[in-house]
Amino acid sequence: MSKTIKINLDMVMLQRKMSLTELSERVGITMANLSTLKTGKAKAIRFSTLLALCEALDCEPGDLIQLEED
Repeated sequence: MSKTIKINLDMVMLQRKMSLTELSERVGITMANLSTLKTGKAKAIRFSTLLALCEALDCEPGDLIQLEED
């Protein structure tokens, strides 16, 4: 049984009623990079990026990251 890490950025953004454009401006990350995270295509995330997302979205890392079984 293998596991994967899922990024729940879209769910947290929806809960906070924040657009990709607004989040990009607050965090200083391009919309293309945020879109990659949002769609689950990212292979890695820097802790500095995770911290910036958490601060902008007023959430904890565990709100954005979820461990899933395949």
